[in-house]
Amino acid sequence: MTHPVIAGVDDPAGAGDAVDWAADEAQLRGVRLHLVHAWLWEPHQAPESLDAQLLRRSGGEALAALAERAASRHPDLEVSSGVVDASPREALVALSAAAGLLIVGSRGSGGFPGLLVGSTSLHVAAHAACPVVVFRGPGGQFEAASGSRGGVAVGVHGREPCDGLLSFAFETAQRRQLPLRVVHAWSYPLVLGPGHAFPPVYEEGHVAAEENRLLSEVLSGWREKYPEVPVTEGIVRSGPAKHLVELSQTHQLVVVGRHGEPQGPFRRLGSVSQAIVHHAHCPVAVIPVE
Repeated sequence: MTHPVIAGVDDPAGAGDAVDWAADEAQLRGVRLHLVHAWLWEPHQAPESLDAQLLRRSGGEALAALAERAASRHPDLEVSSGVVDASPREALVALSAAAGLLIVGSRGSGGFPGLLVGSTSLHVAAHAACPVVVFRGPGGQFEAASGSRGGVAVGVHGREPCDGLLSFAFETAQRRQLPLRVVHAWSYPLVLGPGHAFPPVYEEGHVAAEENRLLSEVLSGWREKYPEVPVTEGIVRSGPAKHLVELSQTHQLVVVGRHGEPQGPFRRLGSVSQAIVHHAHCPVAVIPVE
């Protein structure tokens, strides 16, 4: 694994927890950590103006201090940093093409407490070429395996391809020596009648048993590949977003796939993934799924 972990730093003064998280992840993966601060001058400022130069220099100095912090945390970790003259969303999406993991902050801008996730984080999660972790902190960072919070939770759809999703979840749980909870949400399908959609009569126990069988079948090969990872299965008859948000209160990471329409407002970041990114209480990993 040679692709670096890249952390996008929006506000260097408040990015310490996210940088610690990124440094730990890079150390566990055995790859380089690169910190980037994408900076674009205001429209009324010329790039060569004194104010613009001072702002850019200040951002670079704060970023260098964060790089020193990461290097002190893991002395044998290779750490680099750089300021990019571009919009954050464009710079981070471009960098994702050569990254193994991209980490962005979740904080929204504009001073509205209800804005939990900024538009840049949503855009990057929807367009990046690699997995993206939207970091929520402080208090959202990984803890030791013996900590009070649980392990990794991943939401899957047993009837859709999910190899990339499960690979990321299992590998993360194995590296962190954490348990993994796999959640599969199901609902009764609608049968189309002449001009109407109506629910047929189902025996809930039979349908639930079939969904359990399907999930166990999907996970059988993964259990053999990662025998050290304790796995629990969860079948939920509801929308998956609410359940995964609840799990985020007791887990260290929630992993979701990127299933949406390419022409949608956030491309392939579907409604379920958006809801989880917005409302989760811990970091959320968004995985591109073919």
